[in-house]
Amino acid sequence: MASEFEKEYNSEQSSAQTVYSKCSNCGSNMVFDPATQCLKCEHCGQITDFEKSNLVKEIEIEEAFRKAENWDDEADSYRCENCGAVVILPRGEIATVCPYCATSHILKSEEIIGLKPNVVYPFTIDKEQGVERAKSWAKKQIFAPRKFKKSLTVNNVRSMYEPCFTFDSSTFSTYHGRVGNRRTRTVGSGKNRRTETYIVWRYISGTYSHNFDDVMINAGTTYSQKTLNNLLPFNYDTIKVYNKDYLTGYVARRYEKPIEEAWGEAKGNMDAKIKSSIIAREYCDVVDYVSVSTTHKAVTYKYALLPIHLLHFRYRKKDYAVCVNGNTGKSTGKTPISAIRVAIAVALGLAAVIGLGYLFFKYFYL
Repeated sequence: MASEFEKEYNSEQSSAQTVYSKCSNCGSNMVFDPATQCLKCEHCGQITDFEKSNLVKEIEIEEAFRKAENWDDEADSYRCENCGAVVILPRGEIATVCPYCATSHILKSEEIIGLKPNVVYPFTIDKEQGVERAKSWAKKQIFAPRKFKKSLTVNNVRSMYEPCFTFDSSTFSTYHGRVGNRRTRTVGSGKNRRTETYIVWRYISGTYSHNFDDVMINAGTTYSQKTLNNLLPFNYDTIKVYNKDYLTGYVARRYEKPIEEAWGEAKGNMDAKIKSSIIAREYCDVVDYVSVSTTHKAVTYKYALLPIHLLHFRYRKKDYAVCVNGNTGKSTGKTPISAIRVAIAVALGLAAVIGLGYLFFKYFYL
């Protein structure tokens, strides 16, 4: 007889249609293998290839605005066809692993709510390699305690695909402002002779064009935009058209940041780069103000899934999170800080500043 939970599931819950892969040789679970870029049986090692495509396409952003849906309160349920357990696919996940039999379950593309991912950066570095890359990174952190570097106890290693929007835009900007250059002159005579600095101001105006390609905006909540920036770049030569088989054996999350908000952040990043590029080409030392007006044309996006290994180093009863780019091995995160090492660095820095100050004083005034 069905349990009360199962009755409720059958009558009230909306069931997600998931797909999963089994080995044709022994019936065990298949997972995506970064080394072969194929599905590999966890039991007998059989390798099974699947369809792959490099024909990545950009999508017009207006199409995204039309298709985007609000799914904040959605949660999907499914019955694991391997062991029969009723499992909830948490809000925001595209793929998960059954907690009872470790079978991977992935939402069918047509069942994914809101925008559909259209590209994926596959894992090329497996979990064990990711841990080694994280350890190598941690050992290079100057301010980390020596005892921490020697132990490097790893906890809670998770490998997942995280959502990201990338944007392309052809921009045209007009600008005007006032900038200046520092100059020096000698004034006074005798003991009052001295060198002073002044600024020569000038007004600027003009136009500036730039084509932006793949400005990446984090669309999840597992880590921050700053962390994503520290993990860049991902190897574009490996990017593929989305196929559910890349997700087999991993957790994959849907975007939690609306594409309208992500596009707003991307424009902000583009505006900052445009302004800094304009200032750089004016060869100025000081900026009074620069006003820039920018128009965007041919704006396109990709909804990408990024491979991330997330782990924690345990040290003195505290966890320090580290993210590893599962596509390149680049790592970023936090480590404990040695107060002694920081104090030594500060002392050396102050000594250097004092030394430079003395040389400057001796050269100009003695």
